[in-house]
Amino acid sequence: MKKSSFQDYLPFIFLAVIAVIGIFIPALPNFSDVSKYNTADIAWILVASSLVFLMTPGLSFFYGGMVNRKNVISTMMQSFIATGLISVVWVVVGFSLAFGKSYHGIIGSPSTFFMFNHVGSGEPWSLAPTIPLLLFALFQMKFAIITPALVVGAVAERIRFTSYVLFMVLFSILVYAPIAHWTWHPDGILFKLGVLDFAGGTVVHISAGCAALAGALVLKRRKDHIEKKELQPANIPFVLLGTGLLWFGWFGFNAGSALGANALAATAFATTNTATAAAGLSWVFFDVIRGRKPSALGFCIGAVVGLVAITPAAGYVAIPQSIFIGFIAAIVSNMAVHWKSKTSIDDTLDVFPCHGLGGMVGMLLTGIFATKAMNPGGNDGWLYGNFELFKNQVLGLLLVVAYSFTVSYGIFKLINFIHPLRVSEDEEALGLDVTQHNEHYHPAMLSVTDNGSLKEEELVHS
Repeated sequence: MKKSSFQDYLPFIFLAVIAVIGIFIPALPNFSDVSKYNTADIAWILVASSLVFLMTPGLSFFYGGMVNRKNVISTMMQSFIATGLISVVWVVVGFSLAFGKSYHGIIGSPSTFFMFNHVGSGEPWSLAPTIPLLLFALFQMKFAIITPALVVGAVAERIRFTSYVLFMVLFSILVYAPIAHWTWHPDGILFKLGVLDFAGGTVVHISAGCAALAGALVLKRRKDHIEKKELQPANIPFVLLGTGLLWFGWFGFNAGSALGANALAATAFATTNTATAAAGLSWVFFDVIRGRKPSALGFCIGAVVGLVAITPAAGYVAIPQSIFIGFIAAIVSNMAVHWKSKTSIDDTLDVFPCHGLGGMVGMLLTGIFATKAMNPGGNDGWLYGNFELFKNQVLGLLLVVAYSFTVSYGIFKLINFIHPLRVSEDEEALGLDVTQHNEHYHPAMLSVTDNGSLKEEELVHS
């Protein structure tokens, strides 16, 4: 057991300080006027919040199944730790930065809801008047949790766990919260511009995708990537399980963003499922055209790309158009993954081609296919004669891409200056499961015996 340094004490000290501060935050009356709320809406958003929470463990299985055997636990842990880490950050200051009193449409005041003060007793959010403010804050918390967890896939198999924990905190405060404020706060600069993002195409997926690209560039290539070794996924059933959990949870992600049990939630539910189905099929069929065999991994990746692409459009487009959104997004991401494989960019699990570009395709197609016939609170897109919306979507996309990439790149560089981002060559060779967590993944496999029968044995890496 190594001797602890002062840096090892810092996370515990910060958490202890926050815990002590919480003692002195006054308790205020809870939901003083219940008559203003709709119980059906409350019930649905409680369920939707739970569904969105389920997406983070789903993402852990999705990523964990795709990496090398010696990095399964570390990759899953790097995603899953966000459930604890960002939950605390969101209560302390994240929600206030995203949805607090606006400073010039750029960021919320950290004092508005510091430590969730006034969240339990405050007036409902203006765009969600039928549910308590606390429930709205909890629903939004689940989005904040999964966004930095998405970035893990790009830096997997080589990033130091403690460094990634610090990245998650800084990303949540400096990248996620401002972009959420711009997009979803009524006074936000993108909201006022007329940018439409129903459930997080810009806020979640483009921001995470661009941060992933920044992380891959700062961390540079794995040794296996330089040597062009083709590493097999550790556990395809994990990927299938993760995809199922993500698909299931995404119904809360998108349909829950209607912020009520209403027809708009049903529309978002339908467009989400349809686009996802089309994208999964599109990826597999496109692979066949290119001479590959249809694979479980391909369908899973395609389905996730469809989920990403429909996210900004889910409550603004009709169901038939959602088929096209899923279809074309899968092709764009598939081609981008193929192109990336020929470059020196080491985005381990293709987060930028799938989440970054998938989100961009969704944002642009929202600007084309959005219609007030589906959502009177939205706008008509280019297809319906309103080029202005498409132009606004492009401007919003460019701003988020530039901001997320630049700030995330700076965060990675800053952390590397303070504390090494990357594990040593020996640690990378041994695998992060052992070197970062002292835990082992022992997958069972079937092998053929001398008499032709099957037997189960364990694969244990040295």
